[in-house]
Amino acid sequence: MTQEQTPEINNSVSLTIALAQLNLVVGDIHGNTRQILKAAREARDELHADLVIFPELTLTGYPPEDLLLRPGLHRQVATALAWLQREIRGIDLLIGYPHQEGGKLYNACALLRDGRIVARYDKQSLPNYGVFDEKRYFVPGESPCRVQIRDIPVALTICEDIWSEGPARQARDAGAQLIININASPFHGGKSDEREQLLAQRAREANMPIAYVNLVGGQDELVFDGHSLVVDAAGEVALRAPSFESGLHVVRFQATGAGLHPLPATLADVGTPMENAYQALVTGVRDYVHKNHFKGAVIGLSGGIDSALTLAIAVDALGADAVEAISMPSRYTADMSIEDARLEAEALGIGFRVIPIEPVFNAFLDSLEEAFAETEADTTEENLQARTRGVLLMAVSNKHGKLVLTTGNKSEVAVGYATLYGDMAGGFAPLKDVEKMEVYRLSAWRNTVSPVIPQRVLDRPPSAELRPDQVDQDSLPPYPELDTILKLFVEQDQSPDEIVAQGYSRETVERIAGMVLRNEYKRRQAAPGVRITQRAFGRDRRYPITSGYRQHERMETSDEKD
Repeated sequence: MTQEQTPEINNSVSLTIALAQLNLVVGDIHGNTRQILKAAREARDELHADLVIFPELTLTGYPPEDLLLRPGLHRQVATALAWLQREIRGIDLLIGYPHQEGGKLYNACALLRDGRIVARYDKQSLPNYGVFDEKRYFVPGESPCRVQIRDIPVALTICEDIWSEGPARQARDAGAQLIININASPFHGGKSDEREQLLAQRAREANMPIAYVNLVGGQDELVFDGHSLVVDAAGEVALRAPSFESGLHVVRFQATGAGLHPLPATLADVGTPMENAYQALVTGVRDYVHKNHFKGAVIGLSGGIDSALTLAIAVDALGADAVEAISMPSRYTADMSIEDARLEAEALGIGFRVIPIEPVFNAFLDSLEEAFAETEADTTEENLQARTRGVLLMAVSNKHGKLVLTTGNKSEVAVGYATLYGDMAGGFAPLKDVEKMEVYRLSAWRNTVSPVIPQRVLDRPPSAELRPDQVDQDSLPPYPELDTILKLFVEQDQSPDEIVAQGYSRETVERIAGMVLRNEYKRRQAAPGVRITQRAFGRDRRYPITSGYRQHERMETSDEKD
């Protein structure tokens, strides 16, 4: 770590900071550097900023994961740093990058000024919970960093540092008048309120303002919502950037007798929980498709609520021209399902075709006639229908270069109410972290923007339509009950005994818990999907497939010897 020591702040000094809320691409160091250069020039030439600050690990994107183990990545980082130092003059840049020194790797940020690095800070608080595993790659820094910017003493921090008391206290003790915190903080429901409350608390504790810049965009399962902020020493918000949008946002600080004070700037609306969740899903789909260079998306449109919401998300993310829907009716598909699917497609203005699965399904049955001899029809035939649809969707995907979006929701994924290589076949799962009742709420909210989902779809009992008169509640408890039990068991790690104590049937709770544990093997093979809760399947919740663990807390013991 390096830092400068110069005279204390005086009351005639001001500082203008541009917060660069960017959508970066993991591993695309050249592309990310070009974004940095463009933003720095705009901040200098058009916004007249003294300093532009960028998100955490700006050069590599976040999270780079095991790319950090590749020597070639670090050579590209060094080249990018040299490029920035050559190109930018007349404005300070604060960028994040992985810094190697003495055989150790740090999650660092550097202040670049007129062709040289004048200060570097190494992140002290490394998160290693939930979706984070920074201790796998980085070692923590040990010291604060205070640097002078236009004669103002500024402390540099990175993301998790602001969630801990230590770095803010260090900044105060070092005589800083402003804390800058660069972030890659992923979205989940309620995160915006958490951030604002936390920053207000830290600002009051340190008695100084905080400038907080965050990443925006989708990266595999994660979505970063931006929501960059500036709060004053009293914890009041002076700047709030729009969520889910890239952009530069400027705030001017003025020195006063009481310290540094941010002048009022942009105050974007926080958004409702439904709006934010929906925008997170749209952002996740858009960036997964675009950053992986697919031409668009293809969806199996059943006429049910899950595929209807998935279709709306896809069109809002990619545009109608890039989305194709296919209805694949069977002998059990109701006429109204085909009609509703067609209405959904027409409302969104997308390409729509009907491919009946009956001929293909019958061909499979003919091929399996000897193998199935002297057996009764059961779920095998139901699953075969779902797998026929999966084959057709993947064929269209291969032919046209469009990504298959699966339509299963979190409730179904949790209990395994989905067919491996059937309705689970696809490349991305927008609703993977959206429980069934949330699907209904999001669909109703989307219809307030424009009516694209027929009311009958919201009112009909959900059905897989794989056998006569089938509805989901033939196999599952009512979704309101199922979702509540799943939230307690999956997201809060409560035991069946604890859940039963809250008034739920032991038989139902133990059945659901057993289904969750038995179906881990399916989830390991499922497509990635957007994370919008604090406990999603995948990066958040990692359970063994093969396990002798039993969910009951009671344990039988015996004094008998083997």
